[in-house]
Amino acid sequence: MNKPSTPKIEIKDLHKSFGRNRVLQGINLTIMPGESVVIIGGSGSGKSVLLKCILGLIHPEQGSIKIDGVEITNLRGSELEEVRRKIGMLFQSAALFDSLNVWENIAFALIQGQGMARDEAQRTAIARLGDVGLRHEVAMLYPAELSGGMRKRVGLARAIASQPEIIFFDEPTTGLDPIMGSVIDNLIVKCVKELGATALSITHDMASAKRIASRIAMVFEGRIIWEGSTEEIDQTDNAYVQQFIHGRADGPIQMQIQDHFEGLPG
Repeated sequence: MNKPSTPKIEIKDLHKSFGRNRVLQGINLTIMPGESVVIIGGSGSGKSVLLKCILGLIHPEQGSIKIDGVEITNLRGSELEEVRRKIGMLFQSAALFDSLNVWENIAFALIQGQGMARDEAQRTAIARLGDVGLRHEVAMLYPAELSGGMRKRVGLARAIASQPEIIFFDEPTTGLDPIMGSVIDNLIVKCVKELGATALSITHDMASAKRIASRIAMVFEGRIIWEGSTEEIDQTDNAYVQQFIHGRADGPIQMQIQDHFEGLPG
């Protein structure tokens, strides 16, 4: 069987600034259908801004974003919504609606975006709960009644509810203990594989990145400075990558921080 030749996501020379703060400075990234790519990098490196650009929540000043070969940077209204229907997202804090119970949270986009009947949406939501290892009784609980791990699972169930072609994961293990983080990662891998979806994740958690990625890319100062397989990342001699994955205080990233603040009053 021939592999698909059209990238699922293709980003070229993407730039985005906020005033004098140049966040993205020429991002180039290609993700093929079925890949699970994880972007690593420090706070403020541009990871979240990149996701928001792909979602059309932020508009870049320069560059190209294509999904399934279609340029999306200039899309608005119904055309942009059509692209967004291909995408599911697990937010960093799960971002559940406190006033809705679990099944209503999971089915929110099905009811509001697709016009699905409530009884059908409820059945779908309960099925997705099963996919993430939660019993159907959880469907009637409210977010305040859930543990952190359960909230993440419900967020994952919502992300896969519409059977999206692309799923974004924003810091999927933040706030979880190592065991629950591993559980969530395993569920992510399972759900993405069963859907045949393409996944793009951002994280600081290297253990998580290695569990869910087929390829890892590192962003530094608004550019991708390294990308490779999970096996290659431990072998690279890239000093920036080595410092980041081992959490070392000394190295080129620290020097960049010192240079940035040099000359400022104490």
